[in-house]
Amino acid sequence: MNSLNHLLVRNRSWATEQQWRDPSYFSQLAKSQHPEILWIGCSDSRVPAETIVRAQPGELFVHRNIANMVEEQDDNLMSVVQYAVEHLGVSSIVICGHYGCGGIQSALSTQNVPVKDSLTRRLASLRCSLAPHLVTLKPPENEETEHLKKAVYANVQVQLNKLSKTAIIQRAWQQNKALTLFGCIYDMHTGFLNVLAQYPDDGEVP
Repeated sequence: MNSLNHLLVRNRSWATEQQWRDPSYFSQLAKSQHPEILWIGCSDSRVPAETIVRAQPGELFVHRNIANMVEEQDDNLMSVVQYAVEHLGVSSIVICGHYGCGGIQSALSTQNVPVKDSLTRRLASLRCSLAPHLVTLKPPENEETEHLKKAVYANVQVQLNKLSKTAIIQRAWQQNKALTLFGCIYDMHTGFLNVLAQYPDDGEVP
C-alpha cells in the first residue's frame, strides 16, 4: 500500500489546492466535458499526455496503449474514437508516438516469437505493419538508435493512415465534420512535441 498511499497524499494535496484557488472548480468540472482533442498515445509512463502539453482536466479525451496502435477491430480504441467524434464532437485527434518506445523496440527485436498471448499478438501486429516501411528489421549495431527513431516515425505515419481509413473517421468527413488528424512525436530527451503530418492536408480528405 505504500505506493498507493503516496498517490493518495498527493491527490489530497492537489484537490485541496484546487479548491483553495477556486471553490467552484470541481462542481463546474463535474457538470460536463467538452474536450476539443482526442489524444491517442503510448502507455509509456514517461509520456503522460496532460503533463507534456500542460492540459487541464477536461481539455483532452485520452486513450493510451502500447506503441499508440490503431486497429479497427480493437473495440476498446474504436469505442473511444466513436464517442469522441460522434458525442463529444472533438475537432482534432492526435496520434502521439515517442522516441525510445519500448513497444516498437520489442516488436523489432522479437522476430519468430510464438504468438501466445495478448502482448505477443500486439507486437506481432506492430512488427507486420512496420516491416514494409523499414529496409531491415535488424540494423547494424552502430545504427540501431537511428533505426529505432525511423521506426517510431514510420509507426506514427502508419497509425495515422490507418485511423484516417476507419469507418468512423470516413463517415465524419463525409458528413463534413470539422475534424483534423495529427501525427506527432514526443522527444523525451528535449521534452518537445513535434507535428509530422496531418489529415486532411490542404483541404483534401485522404
